[in-house]
Amino acid sequence: MNKVTIKDIELKGKKVIIRVDFNVPIKKGVVGDTARIKAAIPTIKYALDAGASKVILMSHLGRPDGKIVEEMRLSPVAEQATKLLGVTVEPLKECVGDAVKAQITKSANKVFLLENLRFHAEEEDGDEGFAKQLASLADVYVNDAFGTAHRAHASTTVVAKFLPSALGFLMDKEVKSLSCALNPVKPYVVILGGAKVSDKIEVITNLMKKANTLLIGGAMAYTFLKAKGETTGSSRVEEDKVSLAKEILDNAKKAGVNIVLPCDHLAVAAIDKPETKKFTDKLNAGDIAVDIGPKTVNAFKKELEFAKTILWNGPVGIFENPHYCEGTKEIALILGELQNATVIVGGGDSAAAAKEFGVVDKLTHVSTGGGASLEFLEGKDLPGIAIVPDKK
Repeated sequence: MNKVTIKDIELKGKKVIIRVDFNVPIKKGVVGDTARIKAAIPTIKYALDAGASKVILMSHLGRPDGKIVEEMRLSPVAEQATKLLGVTVEPLKECVGDAVKAQITKSANKVFLLENLRFHAEEEDGDEGFAKQLASLADVYVNDAFGTAHRAHASTTVVAKFLPSALGFLMDKEVKSLSCALNPVKPYVVILGGAKVSDKIEVITNLMKKANTLLIGGAMAYTFLKAKGETTGSSRVEEDKVSLAKEILDNAKKAGVNIVLPCDHLAVAAIDKPETKKFTDKLNAGDIAVDIGPKTVNAFKKELEFAKTILWNGPVGIFENPHYCEGTKEIALILGELQNATVIVGGGDSAAAAKEFGVVDKLTHVSTGGGASLEFLEGKDLPGIAIVPDKK
């Protein structure tokens, strides 16, 4: 995949509209996490340095469902972006219309942030008329919002029909980094976690063709353990997916793919009763597994130490609860210490865990897209990427 990037387009004297992912947490008018804003700064700076006459940023925030929701206005984001960019980012009160065009034209500022795109139902509908209005604000379109690349919305896909288009630096990095997980240097180890096998079926199917080893943790592991005939106590099991889990295990064996499941567990009598937690090799009736145990951590570590490529998608326990976070923390720290492997983190919860346990800067790439990274790893074409032309 070799798409046109912002470096391949002449920007001098042109108005550039950039789709960014500023869908950030805001509480009482204050941005709670600036990571997504920081991730967009290199592309914005490049456009300015390349001589763009105006840079127009557009994003959604939350789920206003086509209505104006005051708490979902983007003005606090513009304020934060101004601090990070070192250049005034002027917030606009709308995202389309003559008043928007007039303000962009008349203002002495060079950088603008359109109001929340999802205040208009046409955005998520992929409406061409709405996309044309957005496109009319600029001469060039750049998509730098990987988190929405799997959505065929007006601002992520349809605008590209009307303007010369390119990927921003963040999008380009996402594509190249996640492509390493689909075309890995071996040995290749995949860590899969999270709650449901059903959420990861297509990822497992696609990656099993490429991986040497799958390390499976989280609640989804107990569907696999049940498929092997092991006791799972009162742990979460997708009963309707047990036969599928058995099929996956059988196919892995035929393909020579090593699947490693938890051999010990942190279990509780009830999720809200951490005082009952215990480590056990065997789950009895009433035991609810909430994390992997130390023996499993060591088993996973042995597999990871010799890997050349590692993909981590999904926590291996209920990491957001401090009582049940140790297994996920240990895995994060192990990954942070590896010197000779390409380590890619895909999925919102895994990225949150990497941040929580202080290893983000030690890993090769931590994806900014949850659903987008999952679909990419499933081998699907993402509309927001597919619409951008290939380099000639």
